[in-house]
Amino acid sequence: MERYEVIDRRTLWEGRFLRTLILRYRDSSGNIREWEAVERVNCKGIVAVVPITMDGCVLLIRQFRPPVNSYVIEFPAGLNDRDEALDVVARRELLEETGYRAGEIVFLGRGPLSSGSSVEVLTVFLAKDIEFEGIGERDETEEIEVIKVPLGSVTEVIKSLEKDGDLIDLKIHGFIEMARDYLTKR
Repeated sequence: MERYEVIDRRTLWEGRFLRTLILRYRDSSGNIREWEAVERVNCKGIVAVVPITMDGCVLLIRQFRPPVNSYVIEFPAGLNDRDEALDVVARRELLEETGYRAGEIVFLGRGPLSSGSSVEVLTVFLAKDIEFEGIGERDETEEIEVIKVPLGSVTEVIKSLEKDGDLIDLKIHGFIEMARDYLTKR
């Protein structure tokens, strides 16, 4: 059996932040097929940060997301659009979006966000021993509300926010478990 492999990629359209692609690939039978996908322009990775304070609280953020026409509860995250190391991006995004500085950054995992439509791969970090430093300069499109929640109450708070009409980024649940797993083994 042959391996699947992408043999060609062509840009159909490119905007300021996104481009659409046609990926030509060979399937396991040797047939050439095409797949549509999107990718970010000038981006060398995406990070998400699970921030934990010294007193055992987790920080969530709430912001309006135009693609889903709703406020979304999520973790601080951002793009590597400056060609930095991903842990540096994680520290920067945490500070920009929440005003907190990480004492320690720990790699938790890496994987695709929406492998059926996007080439994006997300790298997740745990930010330990975070301390408030002050809100810095955010991107002009970001109006972010920071929500500080005891780690033991995060599920109830998320359910309450959802009941109030916010959408919940489903990755939160898995990332919380990844962080808990790491913290209980230390």
